[in-house]
Amino acid sequence: MRFEDLDVWKRSARLSAEIYKYFQTSKDFGFKDQITRSSLSVPSNIAEGYERKSNKEFVNFLSYAKGSCGELRTQIYIGIKINYIEKETGMLWVKEAEEISRMIAGLMAVKKGM
Repeated sequence: MRFEDLDVWKRSARLSAEIYKYFQTSKDFGFKDQITRSSLSVPSNIAEGYERKSNKEFVNFLSYAKGSCGELRTQIYIGIKINYIEKETGMLWVKEAEEISRMIAGLMAVKKGM
């Protein structure tokens, strides 16, 4: 199996791509950089951890990915409040980030038990 086969990686990569596309023309480079970096961090950490030698290392990187999900949700909420993100779109992203976070937690539990 490869990390590309993990549903959690696929979903987080898809969400990151959506966020990148949404902010493609944004002129607020600070906000754009922060939200795109946190979204990119989720699938990147899943992939990096998967490629490590041990389950302990994988779980560590999954923890980073889960933390980035929280960071991303925070930035989405702020983006909605400052009218950078349409509320409907933002709430869909929040819901997806929450589900991804739950999936990461489940994967962490499985890998810790191995």
